[in-house]
Amino acid sequence: MEPSTWRLILTGPAHGDWNMAVDEAILESVGRRVVLPTLRLFSWQPPCLSIGYAQSFTDVDCTATIEHGWEIVRRPTGGRAILHIDELTYSVIAPLDEPLVKGSIIESYQRISLALLGALQKIGLTARADKEYPSQVGDTKNAPVCFEVPSNYEITVSGKKLVGSAQARRYEGMLQHGSLPLFGDLTRITQALKFPDENNRTIAAQRLLQRASTVEMILGKIVPWETAAAAFENAFHDCLHLSLVACELTQTELQRADELVKEKYGNPVWTQRV
Repeated sequence: MEPSTWRLILTGPAHGDWNMAVDEAILESVGRRVVLPTLRLFSWQPPCLSIGYAQSFTDVDCTATIEHGWEIVRRPTGGRAILHIDELTYSVIAPLDEPLVKGSIIESYQRISLALLGALQKIGLTARADKEYPSQVGDTKNAPVCFEVPSNYEITVSGKKLVGSAQARRYEGMLQHGSLPLFGDLTRITQALKFPDENNRTIAAQRLLQRASTVEMILGKIVPWETAAAAFENAFHDCLHLSLVACELTQTELQRADELVKEKYGNPVWTQRV
């Protein structure tokens, strides 16, 4: 793959609706070829439950999220619920003819996973990305929690899911974003979702700990967000031969993000549409 120049954008902790609006604003700009392909690294404040593009809003326990002070947003990508807290989130956004993302979704997942694996190696983790992860049956087939179910080319350590990613293709571009839990209690997400009873909630929490992990759980120490972000930046450079140029969002992207917060991601019509 020939070296390619990309933007690197680091945005501080932000509300969930703004984070998703920024990803879409960048995707529109990238699709129009008015900005370079972009690697964005960011976090969430306050914590936010994101649900997938087609996930039913009935999965969400709105009363519990309010009690915890957590926000709710619907992603522009598919997949299942993620509680964004104590994590690093990445976005890879590029036009469809960019060599890194050209071809099928699975092919682009595979290329991007090389950098994700490299980033984890730089912070001391030995991970893998299986080409075909076994299909889920039984108790996880319709599970509402993203981290219960690894998919093709998602990142696992000792069989436990560590990075959850999802992808969308529109506006002549591709957006893939994903979540790396750095520390904290993974089972907190079960407090934001509905279950038939508390016994089922407890079972879901136990199952989640059996099938997913955080960086802290594996290494026995907390890796700061800044350290993880530097590892991602270096790995995308080293593994994918990208020349990353630190940039800020353009005024057009900032304005468009504000519009998308009002029109879409901060609007209950979008969040509760399914």
